[in-house]
Amino acid sequence: MKTITPRYQAFFALTCLLGCFSCNDVKSAGEQSPQQKDSVIKPAAKMPATSHYEFDTADYNRRMLLMSNNDTTGRWPPKGPYPLPGALLPYNRIVAFYGNLYSKRMGILGEIPKDSMLTKLKEEVARWQAADTSMPVLPALHYVAVTAQGAPGKDGKHRMRMPFHQIDTIMAWAKEINALVFVDIQVGHSFVKDEVPALEPYLKQPGVHLGIDPEFSLKNGEIPGSKIGSFNPDDINAAIDFLADVVKKNNLPPKILVVHRFTQGMITNFENIKKVPEVQVVIDMDGWGDKILKRSTWLRYIFKEPVQFTGFKLFYKNDLKKNTMGLYTPEELLKFTPKPIYIQYQ
Repeated sequence: MKTITPRYQAFFALTCLLGCFSCNDVKSAGEQSPQQKDSVIKPAAKMPATSHYEFDTADYNRRMLLMSNNDTTGRWPPKGPYPLPGALLPYNRIVAFYGNLYSKRMGILGEIPKDSMLTKLKEEVARWQAADTSMPVLPALHYVAVTAQGAPGKDGKHRMRMPFHQIDTIMAWAKEINALVFVDIQVGHSFVKDEVPALEPYLKQPGVHLGIDPEFSLKNGEIPGSKIGSFNPDDINAAIDFLADVVKKNNLPPKILVVHRFTQGMITNFENIKKVPEVQVVIDMDGWGDKILKRSTWLRYIFKEPVQFTGFKLFYKNDLKKNTMGLYTPEELLKFTPKPIYIQYQ
């Protein structure tokens, strides 16, 4: 689906950039304590018109069928519990910009100046809204808050946690356009259960959600970037359990968990991924390439192995390498089965 080398140019650029910090700077950026103060900036998030006292199951079922886009195989919509009131999905579509502020090569978020980036995001939201007027489209900033590293670091985990002040910057930008925030984790040699709690000060805020990336989960000692990693259900369920607990403790609407995928091995035993009312799981088709290749990946790994909701990533640069067909348009992606409800641009 995608070769190793181009994908990891941005990864190693970030590794080198972070490696240029002084030792003190690296410690402050990579070893933040979970006891750090909460961010005081909260992005406003739109909520669907769902009563907090009576959940409309008929409306939810109807929307899930529409999302399934006339699937005849019986896979979609997958069975699962109804969400808690206030769920964002399937009542909204989310369009997100992905990246990291330390690197201009990890994605559009961080690649161009803030004002230009926010303007471009609003334009993409408007395109999706025009293509499908049946549901609101919400903007989001999807920020890589824990990055895999080629170097082991002091604790040998091959990952670096971004400083909280940088996440606060993303929160402030999101507030300007009433956007959601996703904090994303590349665990390296660490584990989901050890990385997610450090982000609780943000995750307990209603407009903040989570992403986890199996590509950089290396359990057998390999250096991140040397091969494609994997998550099993225990890894993904650790994130689901933590988010569900945050929702319960803070009386929040459901959290969204985005799990990236572009190979068979990146997610194993998908049928054992938990489905709970407190968390909405999106499997995001993360591969880059031309349209034919991306659709093939979608059919093999997203359509055939249903979890709950689906996402689709578009690469402004890598999708266009040796490709004269252009990026998928909203109108084209809305013909997919099921319809992706989370759209990410990198």
